[in-house]
Order: sequence, then structure tokens, then C-alpha cells
Amino acid sequence: MDDEILADQRELVELLESAGWDVTDAELSVYESPWENDEAPEASVTLSARKRYPEEGDDGDDEDDNPYRIS
Repeated sequence: MDDEILADQRELVELLESAGWDVTDAELSVYESPWENDEAPEASVTLSARKRYPEEGDDGDDEDDNPYRIS
């Protein structure tokens, strides 16, 4: 069962990374639900990720169109 839970966590990380996110932290908690009578484990995954967005008009050039900036 633990291998299945870890595989699910890896799948979630891969989904975020394929969408352009850099996963910076992953936390996995496995527990038995206090609300259910069966003993099947449940899992909670917490992922932290970051993604840089280019500034509007940023096409990667170093040119600055600000007429008030002195180079």
C-alpha cells in the first residue's frame, strides 16, 4: 500500500512539473480516518511549488524602454 501512495505523490509532482512549476517541498501524511469505521489508510499530500511569470512585455531582451532610466 505504501508504494501505491508514494506513486500517487510522484504523479502529482510530475503533473505540476509538466505544467511548468518547480516543486520546492512535498509532505505526505498517511493515517487512518477517524470518521470512517474501516481500517483503510488515507493520505494527504501537501505540495509547495513556485513558478516565475515574465513581466508584461518581457520578451527576454535586455532593452529597457523606460525613457527615465539611465544605462
